[in-house]
Amino acid sequence: MTRPIKYLAHVVSCLAQHGGKSVACMPFRQFALALAVTLVSASGAMAATPSAAAEAQTRYRQDMAVCNSGQSNQDLATCRREAGSALVEARKGALNDAPGEYQLNALQRCSVHKEAEDRLACEARMSGQGTTEGSAAAGGMLRESVTVTPVK
Repeated sequence: MTRPIKYLAHVVSCLAQHGGKSVACMPFRQFALALAVTLVSASGAMAATPSAAAEAQTRYRQDMAVCNSGQSNQDLATCRREAGSALVEARKGALNDAPGEYQLNALQRCSVHKEAEDRLACEARMSGQGTTEGSAAAGGMLRESVTVTPVK
């Protein structure tokens, strides 16, 4: 264990023994320093690789160009905020643009349907069956499929 983590463990143990009321357990400056060192160490370990960071920066510039051109489906402030948030997540290695992720998310939305028949129809629409009209820029996409059910 590193020294700051050992110190934090000691402080937590001391506070547990004294019901969280003993100031003698943790001089504030030492605790703050140990916490800061631990957080900086952890964030450095979670950082993305240099090539991933460069790719994230390139993607951010592309996103900002779309925002500034007015071609996004968001107002300028929202678009810029989303681009910045995506950059931060990409630098942490937490942005997931894996192939198939979009399709998986689309299918997960169909789980809201309780009836198996409705859920299967939803999954079919999300997989491209039926007709689709509209766009995200226009406010939404309408997916429609027709199922003929014989009268009993």
